[in-house]
Amino acid sequence: MEQAPPGSARYDEVVAPDGALRPAWKALASSAMGLDRAELQRISGDIARFLSDDGVLYSRPGQAPAGWRLDPIPLVVSAREWSVLEVGLAQRAEVLNAVLVDLYGPQRLLATRVIPPEVVYAHSGFLRALRGTNTDRHPLVTSATDITRTASGDWQVLADRTGAPSGIGYAMENRRVISRVMPGLYREAGLHRVAPFFRALRSALIAAAPMDSANPRVVLLSPGPQSETAYDQAFIASSLGFPLVQGGDLVVKDGLVWMRVFGELERVDVIVRRVDAAWSDPLELRGDSQLGVTGLAEAVRRGTVRVVNGLGAGVVENLGLAPFLARACEVLLDEPLRLPSVRSYWLGDRDEYERVRPRIEDLAVRSIDRSVALDGLAAEEMLSRIDTAPHRFVAQERPHYPQAPALTADGVRPEPVLIRAFTVRHGSAYRPLLGGLGSVVEPGPAPRSKDVWVLKASPDEPDQRLVEVLPMTNVRAPSAMVPRVLDDMFWFGRYAERAEDTLRLLIAAHGLAQDFSLRPWSTGGRTLRVLADKLHDLSLSPVGPDDFDDDFRSLLLDASRPGSVAQSISSLRNAAQAVRDQLSPDVWRVFGALDRAAAALADSPLSHQINDSAGRMLTAISALHGVSDSMMRDDGWRMIVIGRAVERCQQVVCLLEGTVTVRRGLDVDRDILTTTLGVAESAVTHRRRYRGYVRPAGVVELLLFDRDNPRSVAFNIDRMAEVLSLLPASTGSTRPERLLGDLRTEIDSLDPAGLVAIEGERRPHLDQALRTLRGLLTRFADAVGEVHVASVPTPRSFDLGVPTGEGRL
Repeated sequence: MEQAPPGSARYDEVVAPDGALRPAWKALASSAMGLDRAELQRISGDIARFLSDDGVLYSRPGQAPAGWRLDPIPLVVSAREWSVLEVGLAQRAEVLNAVLVDLYGPQRLLATRVIPPEVVYAHSGFLRALRGTNTDRHPLVTSATDITRTASGDWQVLADRTGAPSGIGYAMENRRVISRVMPGLYREAGLHRVAPFFRALRSALIAAAPMDSANPRVVLLSPGPQSETAYDQAFIASSLGFPLVQGGDLVVKDGLVWMRVFGELERVDVIVRRVDAAWSDPLELRGDSQLGVTGLAEAVRRGTVRVVNGLGAGVVENLGLAPFLARACEVLLDEPLRLPSVRSYWLGDRDEYERVRPRIEDLAVRSIDRSVALDGLAAEEMLSRIDTAPHRFVAQERPHYPQAPALTADGVRPEPVLIRAFTVRHGSAYRPLLGGLGSVVEPGPAPRSKDVWVLKASPDEPDQRLVEVLPMTNVRAPSAMVPRVLDDMFWFGRYAERAEDTLRLLIAAHGLAQDFSLRPWSTGGRTLRVLADKLHDLSLSPVGPDDFDDDFRSLLLDASRPGSVAQSISSLRNAAQAVRDQLSPDVWRVFGALDRAAAALADSPLSHQINDSAGRMLTAISALHGVSDSMMRDDGWRMIVIGRAVERCQQVVCLLEGTVTVRRGLDVDRDILTTTLGVAESAVTHRRRYRGYVRPAGVVELLLFDRDNPRSVAFNIDRMAEVLSLLPASTGSTRPERLLGDLRTEIDSLDPAGLVAIEGERRPHLDQALRTLRGLLTRFADAVGEVHVASVPTPRSFDLGVPTGEGRL
């Protein structure tokens, strides 16, 4: 992000030129007196923990996701100062909407060169395919505006975000966290709460539906969990109660947009778009897109679906419009522009270009669609690049960012800041959020954000000045779950169970390694070797004996190692990210606990930390099972149950193979059987039932056949049969149901006493039975995927290319 000119003055958000506190901070001075450096450091630690527990991530384009950062000191604005900005934001949204309507309609602004046609036609956000077809008078429903100040404190616009404006979910998360870590200051500040704005946003999106929709279905179209702002998208969908979908979840049929639900299609009335417009329809727009919905543009033309913001709305993000927006406002609204942009020069104007050419290095130069930035280049090279197509470039004066206090490693220091403001068309007018998303202007993998507090003019002023926002309908929305979500839920259950079972095995092996790693010939040493071999079967790489601790650390921390705990947790997190809107916030607290346990192990070379971190991870995963057990009993929950149960069956079968199937001597067998019961969390039941006498038949009976033991294969087969029959695609004769019947028949046909019969050093009947069960379980899991989650063909592009999503901060 470009910096202010060297030596330039900045507007101070806290202290006036005469040294006095500004009005906004005067009101908070007494409450903020206790916020010394030590207290702010404590609060900052709490903030980091809360954000980690909520799983808040962000990534700049081309970078790996990083944890969201929030400065503990809010950016405070008085009611009087914000009122000026509020009027300007509302008017700006109105004029941008009017410009959009004109550019895709009569194009009077282009015909009269109020806006040069080259500025519009050279911008990648202008979609020619939609020219002259859109009758929507309000294509701009939501907008975001990046705000800065001049040195004298006047508000200026740095950029408009209209294509798929992002960030409001992060702003809401910031407010939620700050209210928890500084509850006293938050209560006493007299600021506007943001919840009413969210209700207004929901009302506006429902109201955007075509007129013939009695009970509108609104969905949020996402590029997927790998999007830079995936958290923001999931937060909005979850908070507003709208399904979070991807392009493959929707289909256009008979000019209408439908959401794929098992056995039927459900009509979609409003699509809140977080996919860049050009990628939204591979039929008419970018043929190489796998993110969009084929035929969406035609459905928009027919007026059967409303896209928010409208396809092509990104054209008014155009940096080249800035020099012409004031005149456009006078022409379209017959009033002066109240909130100007940072001084900008469109270099397609030859006279303008010649005027700024001598000082081009002092300006921020970029392409009109922000795809190319020339900052940092030498003047000759910069001019050479511009000269190839001057109409594609804009030069901006470097903004004088205001400064506000922020916590740094050296204490509280003034830092340059930026505000992203948000506006929604609610009713017949644009309503800006009284608040926003602040950020410290600095490079880094994730911005250091700030909560923006707008103080009330009087204590009795309604929050957001919205007395009441009524729901647009009191009709219950139809519940629906697309096949993609069920697939992720299925694997969510599998990876959670896989991580838990591997952790139990690792903890048992580590305990033995502490005592017997240097005595491999002993009973405990031979038992350790058996468990190490089982870990090898899971991780596909040798475990020990050279250094068991290094291998255990790798299994806990190395996500690239197949079968490791770390890989299972990473895959579990990816599955959860894809269905974030379906899951409780408690899920992300579990991931926060897992991350802290892993960090503690990475920071400590001590052997006992392996057991401690593994134990903490196991506690967290167990808590995750508790969270999923509290879910609504819908199809998503059923898929979690099936995934968890089939994985548990496979893990039990794998555990019994190689432990109980081989005879190694009385003492070693007793240790192995006892350890096997512990790993399968059945030791207490076995002791109570058999009074401490451990024998193979008792272990096999408890882990394979006992229908009262939640860890047994028979119990989990019954559990799967119970929930499988309730899935929409189940008919009583589907392949998964038939295979489950085969599993039940196989279990019922086995004789526990005959299975443990010895021939030489092996138990061949048990060996064969376990192989048969493993094969049936694998075929059953595959069949579940084929019947219950694979009803949507994999999207294929009409061209070649790398898709990208919109919504960058």
